[in-house]
Amino acid sequence: MEKDVLNLVELPASGIGEWECPAESVAFDEQGILERLLALDRPCFAVREGARVGLSNEGRCAGPARTAGTGPEVVAWAPPLPASQLGDAAFREAHGTRFAYYAGAMANGIASEEMVIALGRDGLLASFGAGGLLPARVREAVDRIQAALPEGPYAFNLIHSPAEPALERECVELYLDRGVRCIEAAAYLDLTPQVVLYRVAGLGPGPEGGIEIRNRIIAKVSRGEVATKFMEPAPPRLVEALLAEGRISEEQARLSEKVPMADDITAEADSAGHTDNRPMLGLLPSLLALRDEIQARRGYARPVRVGAAGGIGTPTAALAAFFMGAAYVVTGSINQACVEAGASDHTKALLGQADMADVMMAPAADMFEMGVKLQVLKRGTLFPMRAQKLYEIYTRYDSIDEIPAREREKLEKQIFRNGLEEIWESTAAYFAERDPSQIEKAASRPKRKMALIFRWYLGLSSNWSNAGTAGREMDYQIWCGPAMGAFNAWARGSCLEEVKQRRVADVAQQILTGAAFACRVQSLSFQGVRFPPGLSTYRPRSQGCL
Repeated sequence: MEKDVLNLVELPASGIGEWECPAESVAFDEQGILERLLALDRPCFAVREGARVGLSNEGRCAGPARTAGTGPEVVAWAPPLPASQLGDAAFREAHGTRFAYYAGAMANGIASEEMVIALGRDGLLASFGAGGLLPARVREAVDRIQAALPEGPYAFNLIHSPAEPALERECVELYLDRGVRCIEAAAYLDLTPQVVLYRVAGLGPGPEGGIEIRNRIIAKVSRGEVATKFMEPAPPRLVEALLAEGRISEEQARLSEKVPMADDITAEADSAGHTDNRPMLGLLPSLLALRDEIQARRGYARPVRVGAAGGIGTPTAALAAFFMGAAYVVTGSINQACVEAGASDHTKALLGQADMADVMMAPAADMFEMGVKLQVLKRGTLFPMRAQKLYEIYTRYDSIDEIPAREREKLEKQIFRNGLEEIWESTAAYFAERDPSQIEKAASRPKRKMALIFRWYLGLSSNWSNAGTAGREMDYQIWCGPAMGAFNAWARGSCLEEVKQRRVADVAQQILTGAAFACRVQSLSFQGVRFPPGLSTYRPRSQGCL
């Protein structure tokens, strides 16, 4: 006979009520109790029978509790909570998903077609990592994903590119042309004509005098002032300019005054890539309060939803976000180590070994001149240190010619592995295809030319990581937040420990199942039930529980 866990459970003296159900439905052993905790679609009762306490998914309270010890009684209970009930039902309905969860975009196709399709087929939303890719490559991804998921769900990233506005414009034109109905807007400091065009061009009259919003926007932000721009209607000056250009109709311009720029605002806390390292405990509540303030003033028919990203790497982290009021949760770093991610095996192996402290900030390629940084993995690569060296030199000198000969020699040998003039020729050829205006600007501005040369390294380093370029391993730029280390610690010793066993849909299901499980354990704990460590923590399981 297996040992029960009575000595590991502390319960209140008086129960909730008399319990009626066959005695054999009550489990007193650890395995039986775990099974009942995992039956998330059924209620869970803590039942006391004499000196023993167990759990059951059956029965009911038949009346007031009797004197302790005179018969079985319910001392605590938790209602059914399948993972599909976590978060805001409006998010699931709007995006056609089973869960209030999505996988955020990771640029350069790291959030790949395979990732988007795998999650979409399992009823989960994912955003394709279009940032840094040429429009032709994004078009291929749109065609492939739409063919595999004709009814969705899927989203595409639209990253703010102040240094290359042509890319942002071409992406929006592509999304409108191909009928992409959901984008994830990221790295915005202010609204641009392009993102406003995408939103307003999708507006039309709805039933019963309402407004149909065909083009949905999920805006990923980390600052209140940026969140405000997406929670408010489109700026009139930009709408008027688009109307004057004939890119939107008068009706669309009028309707834009009555809807927010975004349907969803993702509070991006301490995350991989572009991040302000905000703490979730402060950021999410502040954006929820901001949303409520704007909603009270604007009275939108559909209030903006606020979700949580950054640090979501374990079930308890997801549950914490839901408990704070997040409409949905977003994962990023942890998906990069999955089979479907567009990263090399070497990169995935490094991510699978990362601890929470194995990350640091480094200069970003797309906003290099502005001093913007992003969070990357420092374990197993010298990229963050070398990237920081380039930025220090950029701020110190006004042109390549001003760099002292000895310093320049180090750059050419250790970082570029080629002469800087040869690097410029390669850079010019690249921008001739991507954005010729960049070459024109550099011709009269030596410091701009130096920035483009340095961005050659910053840009290619992420491509080397994705492609697994041999000989450049120490230069791999690997976007990573502390959530990766938290996930690895949680997955250690389980079926998800090896990166070759990590699939995005399974990871999502494990996290959501674990979050619902943790909610159940906490609910019973709040009522006085105390479980041993082996029962209070959900561990990844070889068979899903959803």
